[in-house]
Amino acid sequence: MNPEADHERLFADALTDSAPAGFREAMLNQTLRLARRRRRFRQARRGTVVLIAFCALATLIWEMSPHPPSAIGLPPAGYELVRTRPLPAGTIVSTQPLAGDHRVASVAMANIVHTSDGIREISDDQLLALMVSKPVALIRLGPNSQRLVFVNPEDEKGFPVN
Repeated sequence: MNPEADHERLFADALTDSAPAGFREAMLNQTLRLARRRRRFRQARRGTVVLIAFCALATLIWEMSPHPPSAIGLPPAGYELVRTRPLPAGTIVSTQPLAGDHRVASVAMANIVHTSDGIREISDDQLLALMVSKPVALIRLGPNSQRLVFVNPEDEKGFPVN
């Protein structure tokens, strides 16, 4: 049996009028549906290839273009540039001395003690006259240095010692 003759006979049988009425139309619709499906698959495959090629090209261009350095991933710099400029005069705080008649106190009532500017020195004789009730000795340590020493250590308690 010849294979070509079988195919032709099968095709002739399918297209003859002896087949049911809707068979020919159903076969034609099925064939068209399969052809459309294959065409859509080919178009989708081409679109996918074009999309992949476009993404690859965009990625390649992105990688080759210069980017500003990002803070992430870079080692810290060994120095930091600091730019300075003078402050405006209104932001600088300054102080001024108070006049002689002004006083500042942290309490509501404060006692003010006035002292004289000069210190009055007394002579050695005047110092010894002040200590007449207690036995003391004046010891010279150098040309401008002397020390008052109490003979009885108990007498020294009432006086500050420097």
